[in-house]
Amino acid sequence: MPNTALKAARQAAGYATQQALADALTEAARQLGMRGVDVSVRQVRRWESDTPPWPGEDYQRLLVHVLHQPVEDLGFRPPWNRAHSAAAAASTAPTTAVAPPTLRGALPRPYGSTGTQPGTVGADYATVTQAHRRLYPSVAPAALHRAVAEHAGLGTALLGETSGVARRILAAALAESLLLLGRIEFFDLRQPAAADSTFVRAFQAACEADDNLLGAAILAHSAFVPGWDGRLDGARERMHAARTYARRAPASAEVLAWLDAVEAECLTRCGDHRGALALLRHAEDILATGSDAASPSWFTWFSPVRLHAFRGNTELVAGLIPQARTTLEQTLADLPDTDGKQRSVVLADLAAVEAAAGQPELACALLEQALDQLAVTWYASGMERVREARRALNPWQDSAAVRRVDDRLYSWSATLSSLQR
Repeated sequence: MPNTALKAARQAAGYATQQALADALTEAARQLGMRGVDVSVRQVRRWESDTPPWPGEDYQRLLVHVLHQPVEDLGFRPPWNRAHSAAAAASTAPTTAVAPPTLRGALPRPYGSTGTQPGTVGADYATVTQAHRRLYPSVAPAALHRAVAEHAGLGTALLGETSGVARRILAAALAESLLLLGRIEFFDLRQPAAADSTFVRAFQAACEADDNLLGAAILAHSAFVPGWDGRLDGARERMHAARTYARRAPASAEVLAWLDAVEAECLTRCGDHRGALALLRHAEDILATGSDAASPSWFTWFSPVRLHAFRGNTELVAGLIPQARTTLEQTLADLPDTDGKQRSVVLADLAAVEAAAGQPELACALLEQALDQLAVTWYASGMERVREARRALNPWQDSAAVRRVDDRLYSWSATLSSLQR
């Protein structure tokens, strides 16, 4: 198996080719004053092979500097540890229970040409992954996060005990589990640094599965991290990589439209409202045209209604208040009852629309509906939108309606719940 850990870290860092990474490492050597140290594309090719040599100290320093990960996380095995996996696989003696494997480090390689797990292990593991997918809309994020993290740890350990088709099936299910874990960290718990690291792990698993569409979805999710932080160049680089993987799949119209929507949200957060609206119009055209390719079963987070939610928020931020009101009201009417998390976001955006239109009473009523929804289905991204809308009500902060919202927003239970989650 090639060193997918290094390949995934390279691509996640924005180096699309082995030559690009070699150039970056060589340039880093010059910046660090490491005279006479050059990295060739041949060297990078060896590192990404199925038997990557342990890098020398200078190369280790450069890899860590450029890719921001420990060398052990990049798929390299120290020469003094190479016999460990084979010995562990050969041992049949019972052992005492150990702590669940962590999600750090490179994904384990097969212990031998034939796995020790049955051929059904991938499908069995995927069954639990699918159950977690269905639980996401209703289960408390902190509770589901713990379950998915444990499941991902199990999948990571099992990769070293499988081979062939079973390994690819297992790796694809692991990639989906890690993607869900990253989504919970980013959207539900607002832990962007943790999510960014998890998305890299998810991409490593997608590489093991050779699943281009999963790779595209993971890379697009990872674009939210720099995009929401105002780092447009980083978001665009990740979106370019995501579109490249999607072209190889091929992707359905829904997936392609979602890619446009993701990039549009990043542009909106970075102040390019015109560019964002152009992308959203393009996404609408893609959905209207359709395609022969079907969306995968795990692609559950996007629909034409969700696209309208993206558009409504962009129109709001761009100051197109009448258009935003029309779009968001239609979105709210079309949202399914089961989509409580998105409902809290749309209600908060509608509240911000009414605040911008000078209608504080109506804005407060909408915010109270959003808080009602968050009490049922917690969503950190929804609460962020609520707080943004509340800030827009500062000119009326002494009114009875705004004070009612504040009493709910900063009640003992709401504040404690927010801190715990």
